[in-house]
Amino acid sequence: MRRVSRGIEDVIEPVVSGLGYEFVGAQFGQAENGQTLRVFIDTENGVVVEDCVAVSRQLSAVLDVEDTIKSAYQLEVSSPGIDRPLFTAQQFALQVNEDIKVKMASAVDGRRNFKGRLVEVKNDNVLVEVDGIDYELPVDNIEEAHLVANFKKAKTKK
Repeated sequence: MRRVSRGIEDVIEPVVSGLGYEFVGAQFGQAENGQTLRVFIDTENGVVVEDCVAVSRQLSAVLDVEDTIKSAYQLEVSSPGIDRPLFTAQQFALQVNEDIKVKMASAVDGRRNFKGRLVEVKNDNVLVEVDGIDYELPVDNIEEAHLVANFKKAKTKK
């Protein structure tokens, strides 16, 4: 799955925000059930199934009218979950010192996949430490990124 284009985000974001939810981001690509548009929403109090249904109904109608995606696809609306996807520099900045996994659209220092600690965010770049080496990754070149679930750390926060 890849991040959607800015044009598709421009259709989705006002619908999600207009319904009172935070638009976290969206991905499009091949999934288990074929081509899928996956939209992530959130609120301060989390997301329940009814929230996803409400956004899905409204978004489906708007996407049909706008006809932004020309091929057949499934629409999925969900919460970001424990392995929260990251799309923007602001979202990365909220996760400094957390473990993340990043897949780049094109290689940086000869590699496309990085898994390590998010050190900092500056000038629309994220600095990720992998095995003691810092890699500066441009947010615009990130194909997919998400938090790495750490259940041990989650238990100690209680």
